[in-house]
Amino acid sequence: MSATILASTPQHISLDEARAIVQALTASRPRPTERIATDAAAGRILAQALSAPHALPTFANSAMDGYALRAADLPSTGERRLPLIGRQLAGTAPAPAVAPGTCVRITTGAPLPAGADTVVIQERVRLAGDAVIVSVGTAAGANVRAVGEDFAAGAEVLPAARVLDAGALALLASFGVLKVSVYRRPRVAILTTGDELVPAAAVPGFGQLRDSNGPMLVALARASGAEVVAVRHVGDDAQATELALRELAAIADVLLTSGGASVGDADLLPQLAQRHGRVHFWKVRIKPGMPVLGAEIESALWFALPGNPVSTAATFLTLVRPALRHLGGREPSSMLYAVLAHAVLKPHERVEFLRGSLRCGADARLEFTAHARQGSAQLSGLAASVALGLIPETARELAAGSVIEVLPLPELWP
Repeated sequence: MSATILASTPQHISLDEARAIVQALTASRPRPTERIATDAAAGRILAQALSAPHALPTFANSAMDGYALRAADLPSTGERRLPLIGRQLAGTAPAPAVAPGTCVRITTGAPLPAGADTVVIQERVRLAGDAVIVSVGTAAGANVRAVGEDFAAGAEVLPAARVLDAGALALLASFGVLKVSVYRRPRVAILTTGDELVPAAAVPGFGQLRDSNGPMLVALARASGAEVVAVRHVGDDAQATELALRELAAIADVLLTSGGASVGDADLLPQLAQRHGRVHFWKVRIKPGMPVLGAEIESALWFALPGNPVSTAATFLTLVRPALRHLGGREPSSMLYAVLAHAVLKPHERVEFLRGSLRCGADARLEFTAHARQGSAQLSGLAASVALGLIPETARELAAGSVIEVLPLPELWP
């Protein structure tokens, strides 16, 4: 098939070339935004930078429990007796103004009384009836949170593309922001293919398997910030597959198919991609996952992923996940590197994805260990892994301690 199908399409390209094509395709696509309630925005991506509508804090307040006074009344040596003229609690009516030579009892977060500019912590005073004895050792202005100490009015609070995590949502609440502009989650449709697959609830017949790629792709897509709008399955029927492709492409930003992308008799997708889509590459020099195809169909990006589970996961992490991150407004992921815990031999000239574990040693270096089970259809090795280790295309032998790129699973490294 490869001699006639997609003859003009880039084939057997390097992983770097495939990544560059995907990056160019996603960079040219729109990234819609929407305004949503802040209390529903956890995990979303901020579409516009947020500036402080007012200073934070809006009033000077105490950072500790203690006594508010004037710095001019601090003793330079020994101790000093100051009459106690009132009490200021957080959220209560104002205490009397602090006149020279007096002080006010104050609690953490309470507004600084007029006239006061310093708080002496309670451990540095002694009570003496209606007065306190202040010891030496407190600096002028100590334990006071000044107006605008956290943010001045107009200062940038959160940059665009910031993930709205717990800290970001706390800031939004502190400024009374009730709605926020975020990037819309990219819509993903998933189509698994093949007569050999049946739903998880079904009893497989002769030569059949339960579909594991569908649930896996749903989890990977959601962990990458996408909204999964449809999940379907079709057998090895050209007409049914074509109809499903067109229907799903009409409702999705990204279409993911699994299986049927190689050159076998039942591999229908390359022909359908040539007939109905715009194919940008087919086959990448990687193992596993070589038959992956990248295309556009209707207005959707289309990734035809291989059918073996590890191949599906590897091609998703290397090619699909970066596209979903960009379309969802996220910044590109930083490359992550680790040292090999053991030597690796590779007899071929393709990038190899090893399934394995990560640990950080006492020397603060991240270390990758490959699992024993590396078959592209072995779910045991994939389920036991937290990351893929990328062995470079040109490397045939890597010694223990060699540095490699690693791709953590998105559930563990968002």
